[in-house]
Amino acid sequence: MTINSTFTHKGRVLKVKYYDLDSFSSLPYAKCQQVYGVCFYKDKMVIVSGEGTSGGWGLVGGHIEKGETYDQTLRREVREETNMRVLKSYPIGVQEVTTPDGKVVFQLRYCAIVEPLGKFEKDPAGSVTEIKLINSEDYKKYFDWGEIGERIIQRAIDLK
Repeated sequence: MTINSTFTHKGRVLKVKYYDLDSFSSLPYAKCQQVYGVCFYKDKMVIVSGEGTSGGWGLVGGHIEKGETYDQTLRREVREETNMRVLKSYPIGVQEVTTPDGKVVFQLRYCAIVEPLGKFEKDPAGSVTEIKLINSEDYKKYFDWGEIGERIIQRAIDLK
């Protein structure tokens, strides 16, 4: 499935093309910038809040560090932002983002099954200040990312 959309970020209109993927191996590594996971612990979805989410709620994830695989990025971000570990993960899809100047980057989305390592205390980077476990059908009470967001969340629910 492919979904085309636009959104405004920091005053710039970005074109976004989302498509389902079962593997990220065909993507150009140098253009992949973000990895985010729709994480589930038991029957609950894990969401995070803080500076990195503009003060609202969102998914767990962040930027790929030099030399990391996509899976390593997901695992690191989940551990840092939630103090949980990834037990299983499945690719959901990718957002191909085109900036006004024509630059194209990719944002990867995973479904992840996680478990706590201990109590969440703080994100070492300071971007996440709170985590919450919610019923997945309630996610729009916390964030609503339109048709693309609906597809990502639904695909994650189907994969878990």
